[in-house]
Amino acid sequence: MTSLEGKVALVTGGTAGIGFEIARSLLAAGATVVINGRNEVRGLAALKVLDCERAFFEIGDGAVADEARAVLHRVNAAHGGPNILVVSGGAGDSAPALFSELTDDAFSSVYAGQFLNRVFPIKAALPFMKVLGGSIVIVGTDAGRHSTVGEALHGSLGAAKIMLTKTLAREFSRWNIRVNGLALTITSGTDAFDQAMHRQDWATDLFKKALQKFPQGRPPQAEEVARVALFLASDSSAQVTGQTISVNGGLSFAGW
Repeated sequence: MTSLEGKVALVTGGTAGIGFEIARSLLAAGATVVINGRNEVRGLAALKVLDCERAFFEIGDGAVADEARAVLHRVNAAHGGPNILVVSGGAGDSAPALFSELTDDAFSSVYAGQFLNRVFPIKAALPFMKVLGGSIVIVGTDAGRHSTVGEALHGSLGAAKIMLTKTLAREFSRWNIRVNGLALTITSGTDAFDQAMHRQDWATDLFKKALQKFPQGRPPQAEEVARVALFLASDSSAQVTGQTISVNGGLSFAGW
């Protein structure tokens, strides 16, 4: 197993879904892991499930710059700053919608929940990671690579995260910080997946049709995504930076 002993990891959006599974995998590899989220009740419940003395919770909204900075300062004060930063979350905040049906508020809310909550924690962590070096993993979507009906907004921000990953990898290399990304598709084993399968709308029908197209007969599971995140976070991927890896079970979105 990849060893992360002595490493400190911060996982934003780590109280549920993909972020939680990534946090679990980092803990299993020996890291001290701080999960971050906006909901204290859900955060404490996640800690109870993780059931590990190396797991901690910090409340804060990563989409708000001041809150992101406060979280990072508390992490640094308690644990010495992160060597590993995983920025995720926000997947369940808004359902897919046709562009013509998007509300005006959706543009700002999805931007905050899918992009700002990535960039502000990275900005806040940078002063500490400049000294420590380490690895940043940006969780995104394959809709940023393949046009997907109902994902015009999420896909646009997904593409922005892919370019952010490349650019930051070049800028941060001088401080021995690697930056990589994950581009995800429908992923089972999360609340967001269960909600998508039971909403009973046109998007649910779309997802169910997509499930039948996975070459391996099933979508990726959250724990399988977490294994890729663990690889990118660890020294096993020491020569990998600026890359966004699709964890999609071989599914091509073309022709939906």
